[in-house]
Amino acid sequence: MSINAIALTAGDRFVHTTPLDPLVSPVLADLEREYDSRYGLRFGEPASAEINRYPAETFSAPNGTFVVLVRDGRAISGGAFMRTDETTVEVKRMWTHTDFRGQGLARLVLAELEAEAARRGYSAVILSTGPRQPEAVRLYLATGYTPLFDPSLDADVIVFHRFRKELA
Repeated sequence: MSINAIALTAGDRFVHTTPLDPLVSPVLADLEREYDSRYGLRFGEPASAEINRYPAETFSAPNGTFVVLVRDGRAISGGAFMRTDETTVEVKRMWTHTDFRGQGLARLVLAELEAEAARRGYSAVILSTGPRQPEAVRLYLATGYTPLFDPSLDADVIVFHRFRKELA
């Protein structure tokens, strides 16, 4: 699907907020459920440990943001970034509600996160995903991210699929 073919539906809007916003609660709860169902205790701890690893300020201005795509008052997709250094942010917490997957919404959220990073003067984005999220790997490859791993290897051998993208 071409990025040009993906568009917000009338009434959709992006909200830049923090992890403490009640709008974000269902996003994080569903993301935790998703990670637990895919990974269980594979990494030695439940998903809640990763979801709560960073304080809310990490994903709040001026060091980061949490963006939510809202439709009819409901969060249907979202993601966040946090500052890693003067030039780079790391995207985290990418999520789309199961009822809305396959519509390119994650691509829109990622593009919004990249645009916000660029507006704040950052020049690069890094991110990672796990071996049981092939759709995320496809998204990042399709949107210009450079894999920092050997893509010819089995996903379980790679484990953490790290990517980088220079912003224009």
